[in-house]
Amino acid sequence: MRKLCLVCVVSIVILSSCGRERDKIAQSKTESKIVFRDEVRLKTTPVKNQGSSSLCWVYAMLATIETEHLMLGDSVNLSADYIARCFISEQAARRLLSNNESNTTTRGMAGMAIDLLETNGLHHYDAYHLKQTVDYGVLCRKIDCITTAPARNNFNQRMDAVNELLDKSIGFLPRKVFFRSAIYTPYEFARSVCRKDEYLGLTSFTHHPFGERFAIELPDNYFHNTFLNIPLDSMMMIVENSLRAGHPVCWEGDVSEPGFSFAKGIAILPKGTKCNQTTRQKAFENKSTTDDHCMSIIGLARDANGTKYFICKNSWGESNPYGGFMYLSHDYVKLKTIALYVQSNQIGFRM
Repeated sequence: MRKLCLVCVVSIVILSSCGRERDKIAQSKTESKIVFRDEVRLKTTPVKNQGSSSLCWVYAMLATIETEHLMLGDSVNLSADYIARCFISEQAARRLLSNNESNTTTRGMAGMAIDLLETNGLHHYDAYHLKQTVDYGVLCRKIDCITTAPARNNFNQRMDAVNELLDKSIGFLPRKVFFRSAIYTPYEFARSVCRKDEYLGLTSFTHHPFGERFAIELPDNYFHNTFLNIPLDSMMMIVENSLRAGHPVCWEGDVSEPGFSFAKGIAILPKGTKCNQTTRQKAFENKSTTDDHCMSIIGLARDANGTKYFICKNSWGESNPYGGFMYLSHDYVKLKTIALYVQSNQIGFRM
């Protein structure tokens, strides 16, 4: 089995699309910096770094929940590694029980983080996060080795081997969450920071009727999460109104465009690009808009010309001119958004 695992680890190399820009940031501190005037800037926890993993969807959703609490006067800092571990463990169990041939992955969509914390609970960042560098891609391939090796043990024994590997790689799971002089189970803590149905998934595409929910046809939508389909102008208005009311928005979209640069801290479209419902739909259908990355939108700003931008908290570390934050132009978000998560009871929105 050890030989099999070694072959699995060294023979496969997987590149994470949601982290492709991070390889280019060594010189980012020297990049020219555009001066923005922030109109709205919500509170955030410190910028984190997802490393080589594809866990942007977890970091973005948890960052959105953290900012929501900060704006209410509460302070929480949540563990992305706990959610990642739960997701990997669920995949291992499913594979052992159903002979599922899919490879273990850390890819996903932001709504999956909510599903996972509802079923597995949650931990505080200080209690459970990586204290050493771990390559999640390698870890997933080691899990694959355990779950695909010829069965010599029963299900429980093989899951024990999975959990032992996760303990060694990520860390041992605390049984309780100690937070502000109170003791919670992971489930109790999760419910204290995110209510059931607190967030609503939104999108805007014309291949499904407006006003109805549908599961976006994307490989990373493993849980088949559904999104309320609304007109584009309504979607953009909801994002801006939400921010002005003090609520962050979890954003999922395309960062593979030439105008997206983490090194410069900005994302813009080429001059003259049309941004409307028709061009947006065409870009999705011809796959020039792809589902690459997730971030938390935490503010609004304008450049010297008055052009509107959305401020996003990223999860690639602090090494860019804005300390790890990104400024996405209004048109960029309008054209390149795949999906959003907003507070379901936000001001100005009705189902």
